[in-house]
Amino acid sequence: QVQLVESGGGLVQAGGSLRLSCAASGRTFSSSAMGWFRQAPGKDREFGAAISWRGLSTYYADSVKGRFTISRDNAKNTVYLQMNSLKPEDTAVYYCAAGTAVPPRTLSQVTSWGQGTQVTVSS
Repeated sequence: QVQLVESGGGLVQAGGSLRLSCAASGRTFSSSAMGWFRQAPGKDREFGAAISWRGLSTYYADSVKGRFTISRDNAKNTVYLQMNSLKPEDTAVYYCAAGTAVPPRTLSQVTSWGQGTQVTVSS
């Protein structure tokens, strides 16, 4: 099993940028597809972005496509989420997620969760 710890959240003005990091421990990280989900207050947790285990394939929710970029560095056991052109509706707790060989795009495809990091975008 992979243990995940997110960092990089914070408060940013609309139009600004943040980069989230997710440090993973465990022998299976380099063979695990990874993803980012988010949960806004009063809403369900939703898919944001995912990346294959080698980093060759990426997937995005329509709401973040063109603004967010997911990447990974298997040598550092870390996955990143670069978030640009942030909007107030991006405000949420962002969770790092590990999957199996399949990039996790639904909650049922996630095998491990991080504790979450708060992102707040002010208008």
